[in-house]
Amino acid sequence: MPKITNLLPGDPEPLGPTVKPDGINFAVYSSGATRIELLLFDNIADQEPSQVISLSPETNRTDHVWHIFVEGLPNRTLYNFRADGPYDPATNGTRFNVAKTLLDPYAPAITGDYYWQPGDALGYDNSEPDKADRHLLPSTVDNVAGAPRCVAYQSDFDWREDQHPDIPIEESIIYEVNVRGFTRHHSSETDLAGTYRGFIEKIPYLKSLGITAVELMPIMEFDQFDGPFRDPATGERLANAWGYNTVGFFAPESHYSYYGKVGEQVDEFKMLVRELHKNKIEVILDVVFNHTREGNHYGPTISFKGLDNNVYYMLTPQPEFYMDFTGCGNTMNCNHPVTRKFILDCLRYWVTEMHVDGFRFDLAAVFAIDVDQQQKGKTPIIHEIESDPVLSRIKLIAEPWSIQQYMLGSFSDRRWAEWNGRFRDVVRKFVKGEAGLTGELATRVAGSYDLFAPQPDSERSPFHSINFVTCHDGFTLNDLVSYNDKHNERNGESNRDGANDNNSWNCGYEGWVELSDLPDEEKAAIETLRRQQIKNFLTLLFLSQGTPMLLYGDETRRTAEGDNNTVFQDNSLNWINWENTKRHAEILRFTKLIIAFRKRHQIVRRWRYLTSDESDTPILRNIKWHGVSPEHADFSESSRFIAWELEAFQTDQRSDVPIYVASNAFWEPITIELPTIEDRRWYRVVDTSLPVEEDIVPEEQAFFLPEKTYLVRPRSTIVLVAK
Repeated sequence: MPKITNLLPGDPEPLGPTVKPDGINFAVYSSGATRIELLLFDNIADQEPSQVISLSPETNRTDHVWHIFVEGLPNRTLYNFRADGPYDPATNGTRFNVAKTLLDPYAPAITGDYYWQPGDALGYDNSEPDKADRHLLPSTVDNVAGAPRCVAYQSDFDWREDQHPDIPIEESIIYEVNVRGFTRHHSSETDLAGTYRGFIEKIPYLKSLGITAVELMPIMEFDQFDGPFRDPATGERLANAWGYNTVGFFAPESHYSYYGKVGEQVDEFKMLVRELHKNKIEVILDVVFNHTREGNHYGPTISFKGLDNNVYYMLTPQPEFYMDFTGCGNTMNCNHPVTRKFILDCLRYWVTEMHVDGFRFDLAAVFAIDVDQQQKGKTPIIHEIESDPVLSRIKLIAEPWSIQQYMLGSFSDRRWAEWNGRFRDVVRKFVKGEAGLTGELATRVAGSYDLFAPQPDSERSPFHSINFVTCHDGFTLNDLVSYNDKHNERNGESNRDGANDNNSWNCGYEGWVELSDLPDEEKAAIETLRRQQIKNFLTLLFLSQGTPMLLYGDETRRTAEGDNNTVFQDNSLNWINWENTKRHAEILRFTKLIIAFRKRHQIVRRWRYLTSDESDTPILRNIKWHGVSPEHADFSESSRFIAWELEAFQTDQRSDVPIYVASNAFWEPITIELPTIEDRRWYRVVDTSLPVEEDIVPEEQAFFLPEKTYLVRPRSTIVLVAK
């Protein structure tokens, strides 16, 4: 790159790099910096900048935005910033250090690995690593050689008239999935394993499964080696497989790109979105605005710390320390005007430029903490997200908790859906066989009215409840029926990490029963029971009111071998083994058919709450609770049986037939009396106790029940339709 001499003041908006035909405009916010340097690089391998341009406070600063236009710079220019200013964490929480190379918070792409030697990225003097107050003095170590580079990239991607599927959330089947883990295993039989392009090759599989939306675990640029953990057996450093440690919020993860890392990741992600949309599958991003990779006072200086530490983060009354409402070392100051603008700009970018259809907000309870660090109701960031016109058509899903707050049901505007952890917990306990849960289970099955009931100022509906049994955090569905205890020895934390209470049951043997020395007959019985329990979970999940979410690989019994915290396991514990589509074809078949059944029946995808009082509605759209005899539900402390009937309804637009569901979590069979229905008879679609091909059938093959009673076998669930 020739030495740049033609520099113009530039514009303060938009923030980030703006590529134009005659050069690039750079704009970065920093209220406390006394000097900003723009570093330009010719090649990825360059360890030093080809040019350093110092921005003048007089001509290159508007309010708190530093800006410059550099003529002649081409698209894909590599750059970084450095910021000079006071390093005074003890007094005012500032951590400026001109020795540290910084990422632009608005960079649309980032390239290069984090080749930091120990301490290189630390903004403080780490020459005495055992000294507790070492973070109070600035480092003099220059880390420009090992820092990743920002890419000023303007995409000319051809969207080919791409259109958002705009699937109503009550019609949605969400599939939580890790982009890399979906195809990284050799059994995926793709030359594009672990990439956006590799994911595209599996779209037909998602379509056959019945998925309407993929909820992608974080795909914003993250540091793969952010943890200190090593495999206890091999000593190998463990890599972050989940991505909940963002370093570039506008940048798609570069390691998921196949053909290159200098802007290609932007177009490859767009290609993935376009192809999913072509197949009527929406894209929901799991986004992490509650904390960043920079961690606590001992963490590295990557971007925000070096630009405005006391603006972007919540600090304690002793400003050298960080408030930690996330368990990750720091908490973003989400309701500060500058941080709010950053978050809104980022969300708009992913909607307008990348065409995504929604967001799942990790630890969204942090949004409810205002700038005074008090938890409130509708804070500015929550209000602005739900009222922003650019975001008006997309899906908003909150994980409504953090390590200090549990706010399930508190995101009261009808724009927000919420992960329903209480659904997960009660379904797990019930299927496991715990007694006295049928009352709460009934509430969850009916859409969790107690949590999402219409508010005085905003009507909410069953679909606001995102129902799930498993997610990325915790046991897989296979492991939920195979392990009583977590087995996290490979995580390098002596099995201390991960939840201890998983509400799981191993069905009589801990772990891989095929590796045991049990008699073959006993092995077979345990495996049969495990398959049956998985089917029970799937049936309750997909026939409950609300929006169901399935964890990737649960439909083929993906196992993490009892590890319930695989964040640092970038290996087979997080990868789908595609050979399981054949090995566990029984569960895959069941999953496809139960999803198809849900899609066929509007009555299990209600946008209004069900009611047991017919006077509440002029047409029959209500639910009846049954026990061993009709309309005698048992919600006692000893009950392990629940049954309900969704009554037929008909309007000018749609109609549906009665559906009867009964689940017996007891270890003995129960003979039940079926409710009488006028001019119709019951037909069996599901009985999870029956062998494959009979456990679930297409509705046109439903088995006629000539008797008025039915034997519900131990630990089984049945589904009937009336014809």
